[in-house]
Amino acid sequence: MPKLYHSPHSRSSRVVSQLMLMGKLDAVEVICVDVIKGDGSGRKDPKNAHPEGKVPFLITDAGEEIRESGAIMMYLDELFGQPLSPKPGAAGRGSYLSWMSYYGGVLEPALVAKFSNLDHPALVSTFRTMEEVYAQLEAALTQTPFLLGEELSVADLIMASPFHWAPNFMPEVATIKDWVARVSEALDMKSLEDFEAQALQSLKVRETA
Repeated sequence: MPKLYHSPHSRSSRVVSQLMLMGKLDAVEVICVDVIKGDGSGRKDPKNAHPEGKVPFLITDAGEEIRESGAIMMYLDELFGQPLSPKPGAAGRGSYLSWMSYYGGVLEPALVAKFSNLDHPALVSTFRTMEEVYAQLEAALTQTPFLLGEELSVADLIMASPFHWAPNFMPEVATIKDWVARVSEALDMKSLEDFEAQALQSLKVRETA
């Protein structure tokens, strides 16, 4: 059984929500660990197998280690029959791969720069800004409800995820706000919150044991 190292209310939450959506949460062993938060709280958990103490981190049933959200989400989708992505050679596959790479290569750096109030020509020219990210999302969603068309995909899950845990960065763009709402509805955020509450409780029990 694959092992997913997860910390509640972190970037690994989107992987848990993907597994829930696919009905495969019970097919992966979720190991809850502590991580160092942006505000300095938390700790580098010795139980976490990630070499840098981060999440998400996946160890396959063959013992192979996979890091980075995009890689883990694509692997799990493929492992369980690709219910949330176009298969190789199918229409939309190129767009799907582009969005998955765009998340880590553009959106995440632009989001961190905006959050940290960093403004440097090298950052803008290399990674672009959140305003350009918003423009790309709006353009992609003008004619279809999801990034690849009529069906929800892993690309929607990862691209919408920052607006779930950092709603203050949601632009006042109806097209994007409606899309995030559609993704949230598909994910059943209430079930995710219940799972996260139990995960937090398990960490507290470990700390007091």
